[in-house]
Amino acid sequence: METEIKHTINLSDRMYKLPIALISVVAIFLGGFLVYEFKTLSQNNVHEIQVSGEGRAYAKSDVAIISLGAHTEAQKSQDAVNQNNKIMNAVIDSVKGLGVEEKDIQTTSYNLSPIYDWTENGRNFKGYALDQQVQVKIRNFDNISSILDKAAEHGANTIGDLQFTVDDMEKVRAEARQKAIVQAKEKAVSLFSQSGLRGQRLVNVVEGGFQPTPIPFYGKGGAVAMDSVAAPQIQTGQQEVNVTVTLIYQVK
Repeated sequence: METEIKHTINLSDRMYKLPIALISVVAIFLGGFLVYEFKTLSQNNVHEIQVSGEGRAYAKSDVAIISLGAHTEAQKSQDAVNQNNKIMNAVIDSVKGLGVEEKDIQTTSYNLSPIYDWTENGRNFKGYALDQQVQVKIRNFDNISSILDKAAEHGANTIGDLQFTVDDMEKVRAEARQKAIVQAKEKAVSLFSQSGLRGQRLVNVVEGGFQPTPIPFYGKGGAVAMDSVAAPQIQTGQQEVNVTVTLIYQVK
């Protein structure tokens, strides 16, 4: 009886020690593996460095933009439309006659709406009003005065928003971008040389910046009075485009 009890105790002891031994082996293996991975990570750890540059480009305005329009009212909507179309067709034809191409004339607004008189008893229907606007690009600045005069002569009664801009603004922006990239690369070369960084690699480029809106001409106000369309003193100025470029490098 005593022998059987002793044999049972020894068997239980072995079964207890075996899992402990396996756990110890696994722990040692994992510990070594993690140490190896840590050393490898520290050797191959990749960092990012950002270097920015700024570029500016200038261009003289080469396009004038003007808004020409007509406001008509009539009892019937079709009459308001017919009157307005007659005026705007004549205005557009006169503009084309002064050298403005069809691609430089764009309808920007066309609004037909009812008109009411408001009284103590409510509103009374009066008719319809139609407002139509076209935007005209003028490339020959010598024709600005003539275009304004002809538009008024043919019935345009809303003329305004004279602005100056550069037609190919992307070309100006590309010039500014190139300057920004050159400046950023020069900074990067200086930074890597002075700091002793090695293994740098360009991985991304981020662009930002400011592109100006057309320069407004400030004359007598918004719409020009039709009985005296004066030729403006044209001071087109120049457009300035600012571009910032950030170069992102990976270094070890």
